[in-house]
Amino acid sequence: MSMLGVLRGPRQVVFGAGQRHALGALTAALGSRALVCTDARFGATAEFAELVGLLESAGVQVTVFDEVLPDVPVHQVSQCAGLVRYAAPDVIVGMGGGSCIDLAKAVAVVLTHGGEPSDYYGELRVPGPVIPVVALPTTAGTGSEVTPVAVLTDPERVSKVGISSPHLIPHTAVCDPELTLGCPPALTASAGADALSHGIEAFTAVRRPVTTELATERVFVGKNELTDSYALMAVRQVARSLHRAWSDPSDMGAREAMMLGATAGGFALGTSGTAAAHALQYPVGALTHTPHGIGVGVLLPYVMEFNRPARVPELAAVAVAMGASADASDEDLADEAIDRVAALLASVGIPATLADLGLPADRLRWTAEQALGAARLVANNPRPLDADALERIVRAAYTGDRAALRETTVHGSASPGLTTTAGAR
Repeated sequence: MSMLGVLRGPRQVVFGAGQRHALGALTAALGSRALVCTDARFGATAEFAELVGLLESAGVQVTVFDEVLPDVPVHQVSQCAGLVRYAAPDVIVGMGGGSCIDLAKAVAVVLTHGGEPSDYYGELRVPGPVIPVVALPTTAGTGSEVTPVAVLTDPERVSKVGISSPHLIPHTAVCDPELTLGCPPALTASAGADALSHGIEAFTAVRRPVTTELATERVFVGKNELTDSYALMAVRQVARSLHRAWSDPSDMGAREAMMLGATAGGFALGTSGTAAAHALQYPVGALTHTPHGIGVGVLLPYVMEFNRPARVPELAAVAVAMGASADASDEDLADEAIDRVAALLASVGIPATLADLGLPADRLRWTAEQALGAARLVANNPRPLDADALERIVRAAYTGDRAALRETTVHGSASPGLTTTAGAR
């Protein structure tokens, strides 16, 4: 097999406790008029006031938009761009969770190239570079500080939509784990489940045939040699620190490891992409109004079980990254990986089933059919997906029956069309 490595990311990532104090100098190097995007909660904190002060002390004129809503309703992109156009920002700073950073990215596109956000839905539709974005995350989960995508909620669409382009990658990411100290347990769990899913889905994604056009024709190219290292880093860091950060919000070591895992997961997914768990979460989230990370966390063990026949060696490596002994067989380690993921997520309060999440029993097929609309994610799954396959995953995740997804493995991959269950574990 020909080796392929593709990796995209910011011009610079500044990581470590206290590194937020470099924000003024880093931003001033890019512009003198900054738009700062955040939400009402973080915008009311002393930390936010300190960060704005750092910008102003560096000679940067600051305009604040502090109304970012969860999951970024698409109207906020046009609203924010219209409100700040008079200020002519030449740099945009996203401070907060993934939604704040995603809004900063999307506003940068509209301010630079005009039009409506919908003009840029999909992959590779941003025509050129945008106003530079500085990303400063205050949660450890989405990895948006290093990714080429902004996810939005459009009332005309059932599921979320994305703008995906290498031009959306922030110029600079400032990752200071001190900003996550005291993050509530529920948010820590949701963000951590998201980061774990990024690592696992990126590491087990489809591996596409190697061509010289692959990296220019796709934003998300699938599993490759460079993203694999970041994906496993994400798994290792989250596995050893998520429960600690959840149970003790002041554990600085756990907070550092979680932010490192989230950023590594962002590097992995930003080039390789995610797959079925994310595709299914979009309609699940629309029906249940539950946080993205919670939905992905519920689905992840079931998606791993479905993909197991095609990814036994990769799942074995995931188990070792999570602390399993490498002495066992790959088959046993693949099973252990799924069990360890389920146990870790349960330990931080992630529900075990979609029924627990509140998904209506009469919307299982609908959920599967809607997930097919996330074509990029469906195509990135290591096993082919159609509505029937997605419904199998949804039904297993609804009832909590992972064994229903077990299939006979032939030479490391499932035979086409084979659906023989192998029994409960």
